[in-house]
Amino acid sequence: MHDEVLAAGDNFLIPNGTFIGELIIFAIVLLVIWRFVLPPVQKALKDREDMVRKEAEQSRQAAERFEQAEAKYNEALAEARAESASIRDTARAEGQRILDEMRQRAQAEADQIVQRGDEQLAAQRAQVVAELRTHVGELSTALAGRVVGGELAPAARGNANVDRILGELEGNG
Repeated sequence: MHDEVLAAGDNFLIPNGTFIGELIIFAIVLLVIWRFVLPPVQKALKDREDMVRKEAEQSRQAAERFEQAEAKYNEALAEARAESASIRDTARAEGQRILDEMRQRAQAEADQIVQRGDEQLAAQRAQVVAELRTHVGELSTALAGRVVGGELAPAARGNANVDRILGELEGNG
């Protein structure tokens, strides 16, 4: 049996009619897929790639707009803070000026009140001294006369003594 030559139909290495038919059908299926299925799939993939690219570009543009808006916001915030600090400093200076002005007015009023008080005291003192000069001499002479039990020297001499004592008091006061 070993000597027998194998027939062409028994050798699996030699293609037979079935293989050629299968090869033709595979080529037809491959051609149909290549012609009718692959183009729509490629178009769908290209459309999807374009959409992703477009969305990425829109996302990049949105990020740039966001950065610009954030920069404007930070700039406006810094400007508002600077303006706030300026207003606060101006208000402090104005408040200090008003406070100084009020202190000056209060000091001026206090000085006027003290001056009027001094003037009133001086006027009252002068009035009291004048009254004392007129009445103390007479009263002291009359009182001394009652104590002694008789009439004393004339009132003019007593008035001179009173004037001298009051002059000494004015000089000390």
